[in-house]
Amino acid sequence: MIVVLMGVTGVGKTTVGKLLAARCGMVFYDGDDHHPPANVEKMRSGIPLQDSDRWPWLDQLNQLLRTAKTQHRSVVLACSALKKSYRERLSIGCDDVRFVLLSGEDQLIRQRLAGRKDHYMNPALLDSQLETLEATADCLLLDISDTPDALVERIVVALH
Repeated sequence: MIVVLMGVTGVGKTTVGKLLAARCGMVFYDGDDHHPPANVEKMRSGIPLQDSDRWPWLDQLNQLLRTAKTQHRSVVLACSALKKSYRERLSIGCDDVRFVLLSGEDQLIRQRLAGRKDHYMNPALLDSQLETLEATADCLLLDISDTPDALVERIVVALH
């Protein structure tokens, strides 16, 4: 099984992803760790990524997922996956991908971003990410006002 925790910056993809992976005995990957240096520098500078910036990154993440699948490993991936086309690209060759959209009130997300330390993502990019986000019926939608543990529990119940 592959679970992709998606959403805009600051919704808790990494936090919830690590907890979910530990609870279910799955491998955890953070998509942020796989951005090329040029993407990281753009985001640090507050420059939104274009699709042309994202395609190679999404292809690399897809390769991680496909490799895990061939090795019969279950994976949790934290990845913004904001557009339907990005989710389609991520899941090429993987028929068991479940998308979980972590979402919440703008004010809560901004509050979290203001308190975040040591992350390259410029909080000024939140607006462009919110504009880009395409929520679709293929995503389990969860409200981030719940605790990370409660979100993990809801995901576990939904997956079984």
